[in-house]
Amino acid sequence: MTAKQGIRRKAHFVGTKIRSLRKRNQLTLEDLSVRCVQIDAQAGPSVSYLSMIENGKRAPSEKLLCIIAKIFQKDVDWFYDESMDDAAINPSPKESAVTGIPLEPGFLFSEPLLQIAIPELLAQTGTTGQQFAHILIRAHQEAKRNRYPDLERAAESVGKKQFPLHLDDVLGMARHVGLELEWFEGSPFRDVDGEDPRLKTIVRSFFDAPNTVYLNEALKDSPDRLKFDVANHIAHLVLHDGDGARATQVSGGPRTGRRHAAEGSNVDAKDILYAWRDFECKYFAAALLAPKAAFRQFLARHSYAIDAADSVNLSRTLVMRRMSSVSPYPHWHYFDAYPPGRLRAVYRGNGIPLPWGNMVMVSDPCQHWAVFRMLNTRSNKPSAQISVLRAGDDKRLYCCESIQSRDAAGNRHVLCAGVDLAPALQAQGIDADDTIEMIEASCNANGGSGPIPDEARRQFVSVGRILNIGWIAAGVEKDATIICPRSDSCPRHEHCLGKTAPKLRSRVDELTASVLGGRS
Repeated sequence: MTAKQGIRRKAHFVGTKIRSLRKRNQLTLEDLSVRCVQIDAQAGPSVSYLSMIENGKRAPSEKLLCIIAKIFQKDVDWFYDESMDDAAINPSPKESAVTGIPLEPGFLFSEPLLQIAIPELLAQTGTTGQQFAHILIRAHQEAKRNRYPDLERAAESVGKKQFPLHLDDVLGMARHVGLELEWFEGSPFRDVDGEDPRLKTIVRSFFDAPNTVYLNEALKDSPDRLKFDVANHIAHLVLHDGDGARATQVSGGPRTGRRHAAEGSNVDAKDILYAWRDFECKYFAAALLAPKAAFRQFLARHSYAIDAADSVNLSRTLVMRRMSSVSPYPHWHYFDAYPPGRLRAVYRGNGIPLPWGNMVMVSDPCQHWAVFRMLNTRSNKPSAQISVLRAGDDKRLYCCESIQSRDAAGNRHVLCAGVDLAPALQAQGIDADDTIEMIEASCNANGGSGPIPDEARRQFVSVGRILNIGWIAAGVEKDATIICPRSDSCPRHEHCLGKTAPKLRSRVDELTASVLGGRS
């Protein structure tokens, strides 16, 4: 073999390994280029140069290879090893998507029967069309991994992928699509008939067909919220021709939606339509203000820091919700929780079991979830937490960051964004189940929350660097904790309520079990 052939062979293996690592971690060439520039702006390669390296047409310099090794937490010598271990290069990540259950017999779940049965079910249970719509929308989000390319493209056609956008830019876009802006005065108020009379409500804006938007003067004090509301109404004009079929935009207390007990037994179909349109327009607005490619690079440069939102005049709510839509890592969850424990928004693309929901309060939610801990404090600083979630025999491993915030009406609430760590560990050839067992044992040995063992700490620090999520390292510095959906089924060795609640069993089940037991 000639020296030239040897160099080409070496470049081929190095390029193949870089490409395998990049794809395994679901990064595009542009993502990897941004990550390299983040470490060393001078040595960072272009997308085209990275492509040539991966195809064996160029050999990376020693400096560039050190940068790539740092990104993927590998020794430089690993790239020169010509052995290709398929098991290590392409592991099968643990599946963590949301799954459903088969509904039998199938004919009972046909569309005509459901259209008859669902309104009656909602009316008999006092569930509003809006509440039901939120569950349907959440299921749709989770099935789609919170990716809606059609809405992204529609937003990009208006915003031309410009980032960041200033308030004047957004106002100019509103004028360009034909919106007229009017202002009104409206202070926060309390609705004693609402779902929680302690919450204040403020009307932020509303649309009057065919093209007029009424904005609350209070939004002038919050440019980030004003930008979002204007973008939200641009979405309605672009997506629905400004037909006016949408709900008033409010923050805080009760939203529009039929209250069955007071207003009759029929479900208002408009509630469901308006809820979906509200979701569509908000997604469009977020995509307009934070276009996918540019915002993905922005998050990479700031290691997904929540307070990075301040530098581009975006709300932390938008930034945290948008993470799950643009990140190359798909296993995210997001909560927006109001005290004492009600979800206003939720996304759980990794199938995380919920301790509570948007419809009714539960009496025994596990109080060790990060959002509950944050709801019960007055801290305004972000807080990271690593948790082992037990739901029966199912065990999950999460890291999240939560932060206190106040909505436009002044109500305190908690925003929480997090990732499922198991697929990230699995992608690096680490047995996630072993790591979970290791952490759970430490937690149980310390009453339910305990220090993260050194081996797991090293794994998390490495994975945090590969994912480029800075708050994973912050979570490692704290005790991990065991959480569950309901306190009465606490999986801790030391039950968090002091004793294990007895599991109730049907008298019918007891009788049949005793008869069958007597026959054996």
